[in-house]
Amino acid sequence: MLNFELKTLSWAQAAAQNASLLIVLLTKAASRAAATSEGPVSALVASAHSSGDCDGSAGKLLQAYALPGIRAQRVILVGAGEGTAREVSKAVAAAVAAYKPATTDKAPKQVDIVISLAALSTLQRDAMLRALDTTVQASASASYVYTTSKSKPQPRRLAKVTVGVSDARGLQEGFAHASACVQGVEFAKEWANRPGNYATPTKLGEAALSLAKGRSGVECEVLGPKQVAKLGMGSFMAVSQGSEEPLRFIVLRYSGAAKSQAPVVLVGKGITFDTGGISIKPAPEMDEMKFDMGGAASVLGVFKALSVLKPKVNVVGLIPSCENMPDGRAVKPGDVVTSMSGQTIEILNTDAEGRLILCDALTYAERFKPQAVVDIATLTGACVIALGHLRSGLFSSDDALAAALQAAGDATLDTCWRMPLDDEYAEGLKTHFADVANVAGRAGGAITAAKFLQRFASKYPWAHLDIAGTAWKSGAAKGATGRPVPLLLNYVVNQAAAQQNIAGAATKKVAKPKV
Repeated sequence: MLNFELKTLSWAQAAAQNASLLIVLLTKAASRAAATSEGPVSALVASAHSSGDCDGSAGKLLQAYALPGIRAQRVILVGAGEGTAREVSKAVAAAVAAYKPATTDKAPKQVDIVISLAALSTLQRDAMLRALDTTVQASASASYVYTTSKSKPQPRRLAKVTVGVSDARGLQEGFAHASACVQGVEFAKEWANRPGNYATPTKLGEAALSLAKGRSGVECEVLGPKQVAKLGMGSFMAVSQGSEEPLRFIVLRYSGAAKSQAPVVLVGKGITFDTGGISIKPAPEMDEMKFDMGGAASVLGVFKALSVLKPKVNVVGLIPSCENMPDGRAVKPGDVVTSMSGQTIEILNTDAEGRLILCDALTYAERFKPQAVVDIATLTGACVIALGHLRSGLFSSDDALAAALQAAGDATLDTCWRMPLDDEYAEGLKTHFADVANVAGRAGGAITAAKFLQRFASKYPWAHLDIAGTAWKSGAAKGATGRPVPLLLNYVVNQAAAQQNIAGAATKKVAKPKV
């Protein structure tokens, strides 16, 4: 795990830090003003700016080596534009990715770097906090390495990142949030990246149980097939029946507030491998269906972050997990199953299985009397067509919940976009043979999938995040992104702050008058 430290460091102080690499972020204004400052970093910036090599444009790099007065072996000047969170993220990612440590026998196996944000000192506090958050996230993402299933795993070359700011006072809480979020994101990446035989439902349950050790504040219960059958989760069980791997229903609890406070419930789709079942998928890129438990991975990641950050809020995580396989016992197109809610479902397409396991988990969520329920799922290719790979799809029956989630996504650059839930979209789910069908054709597929889930989430404020386009990347950059852990953690922590404000206001209201 990458180690982070926050320090008050001017450019001159950053130059004195013992590190393999010093990354200096420059705004356009800082590049111009460097000539009026003293020290080796200021001299380098001023010289680079006067020669036209460093104007502060976001992501533009200039590298130097073994400079007098600077202890770091290498220096990278990188433009951060006006210092917005997105520009800072682009700058840090570019600089960390550009650094190629030496690989000789004498070179250290792990290296430390310093990232100077001193040039952002003119930013308002909220903007500085966002820049700090994106610095931590971007440096972790750019240096992340998956090793679990490799025969000779190479350790992460980057061991420690010291973030230098002009004044660290008042930024420690935000820095702690960012550091905890990185741990959650990397936990989510780890489990989403594992091949299907390394991340079975049983192993996913073990990963959840690992979060409940020590003083984490997390409790975990893992239910097996007999317990799930007793609960009447016929829809969930139908999806799992074609696999040799037994299903698992994972229940996580983080209790950071009073028992009387209603929890936020996060429900993550945990299909550890999706062949499509009898409605089998095409062979190309089917290996990527190991990522179909990205929703479950994000819930695990949030709980990992909560165990570190320990906010004053109650959170429940529900993960229905199984494989979707096509053997002789597998559910068939046209079969009718009975969900935990009592509603019957005609399964017209066995590849629309995520909604079939989520609907029973949404019914189970009722017992917690939640303040809100958010389900997270790599649910539909239709959402990828609608929104591409930049924003997750957001569907909600509650305007306040939708606004809070969208704001959390905007704040963390883990963005989403609200989609419609008009009643007319549910028309295609009607069937002669059950209460509801599990698909409604190609048109508006992401919306009709959300309409299906909405039937099972009528007793509480509910939102659905379709992360099919954002949970992983294909091609040369293939791998899990860890999204939407930043969005969800930000939302949950904001709920903790809101509850504290409400409690504080109530205390003031009932306070006895002074005599």
